Amino acid sequence: MRLQRISAATAALAALTTLATACEDSPKPGPPAASPSASAPGAAPASPTAATLAGAQAHVQQYTSCENLSTDPNDSRVPLSGFIGAGDWGITERGVCTDKKARGEIVLFLTPDMKAFQQAAKDHAAKLLAEGRGDTDLASRTVVGKTFALTALKTATAVSLVDPPNSDLRILSCNPDVFVPEGFKKEKALVEGCFLTDYVNSPDGQGSPHRGAVRDPSTEGAAKPGQPSTGSLGLPSAGSIAELKQLVSPHTVDCTSMKVTDEQVQSIDYMPVVDGPASAWGVKQRAVCGQLGGEQRAHNLNWLDTVSDMKTLQTKAKAAQLADLKDDGRLKATASKLLVGTNIAVETNNANVRRGLHQLQFLYLNCETGFTAPAGYRLEKAQVEGCVLTNYERPS
Repeated sequence: MRLQRISAATAALAALTTLATACEDSPKPGPPAASPSASAPGAAPASPTAATLAGAQAHVQQYTSCENLSTDPNDSRVPLSGFIGAGDWGITERGVCTDKKARGEIVLFLTPDMKAFQQAAKDHAAKLLAEGRGDTDLASRTVVGKTFALTALKTATAVSLVDPPNSDLRILSCNPDVFVPEGFKKEKALVEGCFLTDYVNSPDGQGSPHRGAVRDPSTEGAAKPGQPSTGSLGLPSAGSIAELKQLVSPHTVDCTSMKVTDEQVQSIDYMPVVDGPASAWGVKQRAVCGQLGGEQRAHNLNWLDTVSDMKTLQTKAKAAQLADLKDDGRLKATASKLLVGTNIAVETNNANVRRGLHQLQFLYLNCETGFTAPAGYRLEKAQVEGCVLTNYERPS
């Protein structure tokens, strides 16, 4: 799957685009995220039209808060750099209002010549892409109508505007590599090479909610390269501990030092998922990678398992996870998380190791009540009721 969907940095659809993320993540504004557009004839619902900024504000207020509208070019709510103004890109007027729900600002633009605006946005994006900035527009917060557009400085604002089923607002993107997950619209813009969507991407996982089906990797055939439009990428497998080690080491799990053993090996800093005799958990063979300790404290421990009964492993791991979550709703920092393949598993409390395992198509067993993944992440059926397999982890 395309992990850059979430891991990519904020993009810029022009001098407008990168700032939105910078403004949300730090007090100092960087370049903004906004680049407007309207849908091509027949591509989307009739785009909203506004002849004044007050009209644009009224339309926005159907979906979220947009208070204290001001057209003062020196309004302190408009970041100091990155935002173009009247006279550029077909913009005739610019204003700013506050989304009190998301605690962020909305910069509004009147753009009666939307095609000219989109062309300028495309030209700017093409320039950035040619400079090697492949993250351009991956996390655009440019929301557009027919004669107005806006930059949402908070991800939550953009989601509120485009996510409702009846919304006639869209995100504009001019990066051909932007992936739109299953369940979201991807419509023609007025300019070739750009498109409109109701999908909001965000590097922090706070973008559009998941709309796709929960996949069942065991029933959907072989793995497919890249992110499939339907189906699962599948899960990895191995015939032995040696094959599993070869799959994950050395780039993901450091198994320079590895011990194959049925004994319970753990430390105060590294607690495995499997607790007690491995065979009782459905584990066929087990190894631990890392420095087991002695004169020095144990460190960098990760466990490799070949699995004879995956349902048993997931059932017992679910019980252990729910017991850990019971007190404060969080897993202990020293507790490993279980990432599974079809007949293999890795237990680790190292976030960097987990990211590498996700690249190898291992998925994390998550049994939190009501858990769902943001759009674009994998969300697949586990072998035990009440759990899912995913490559998404909430930011700690």
